[in-house]
Amino acid sequence: MVTNSQTPTLPAQSTQTLPTDTKARVSQFMKQLQDQITQRLTQLDGVGQFQEDMWERPEGGGGRSRVLREGAIFEQAGVGFSEVWGSHLPPSILAQRPEATGHDFYAIGTSMVLHPRSPYVPTVHLNYRYFEAGPVWWFGGGADLTPYYPFAEDAIHFHKTLKQACDAHHPEYHPVFKRWCDEYFYLKHRGETRGIGGLFFDYQDGQGELYRGPHKDGAAAIYSKQIGTPEPRSWEQLFAFVQECGNAFLPAYVPIVERRHKMEYGDRQRNFQLYRRGRYVEFNLVYDRGTIFGLQTNGRTESILMSLPPLVRWEYGYQPEPNSPEAQLYETFLKPQDWVNWVTQ
Repeated sequence: MVTNSQTPTLPAQSTQTLPTDTKARVSQFMKQLQDQITQRLTQLDGVGQFQEDMWERPEGGGGRSRVLREGAIFEQAGVGFSEVWGSHLPPSILAQRPEATGHDFYAIGTSMVLHPRSPYVPTVHLNYRYFEAGPVWWFGGGADLTPYYPFAEDAIHFHKTLKQACDAHHPEYHPVFKRWCDEYFYLKHRGETRGIGGLFFDYQDGQGELYRGPHKDGAAAIYSKQIGTPEPRSWEQLFAFVQECGNAFLPAYVPIVERRHKMEYGDRQRNFQLYRRGRYVEFNLVYDRGTIFGLQTNGRTESILMSLPPLVRWEYGYQPEPNSPEAQLYETFLKPQDWVNWVTQ
């Protein structure tokens, strides 16, 4: 196996026999997850409706994109489902899983980004996915929260809900995948996290250490090494875990929306929200692996980029006022925190 400083060394793929209906079962769940989320968000918004586009990929597969625009709560909400296949994986994946080279691939997932109107309601992202390529298979995904204003109780609720989903399947999932999320959603050129994190995991095939990322000296890798290699986990166990995480999204996010969306705000808060949305654009276009994978596999561009906010602004040399809510966001919320054990002052 060829490795470099940015490529994790992965154990050999498990020889366990997969169920014969893996693709059909994951496809059914991913569609159900999209349905469940869009139905609840439509109800929550009360005004906007999702418009659906069905699309086909010339090389194989396709998907359905659902976008709500100009709602009462959501300025733009995109919830997509894709199921694609082809003759070879793109370089961004083969660099991580070289043993998949030369094999046909199948990739399926549900992905979502919600951009609310109110600066007090956080932007949120979700993605869960499954890959097969010859003998190689894995699950990946996660969810993360990007607030514009600092409400500790929202951060605590989001993280505790996701931890509960993780703990139902393995006691070390949350400690590793929370750290991995803080690492992944990090803008190196800004020296700050995109938001307050949540969960992120990839290349989970039930074998080896839990952390499969490139940063061998990071907090996630260090913790993963400390706990050692867990007992092998089956395809069924990992699929059950992904379902639990996907179904935890609405309980993690909807109470935050209900608590914040009626709060009054002014131009200062709105302008800061639009400025911070710029970080979302920067991350998705520079670092996001889902965006890179979609573009490298000739996915539907409109569906890939529906994660971008409808309005955004950049400001040269912005500095928050000392002791302001905006400053608190930078000083506390844009740095990794142990939100599950956070004590509100």
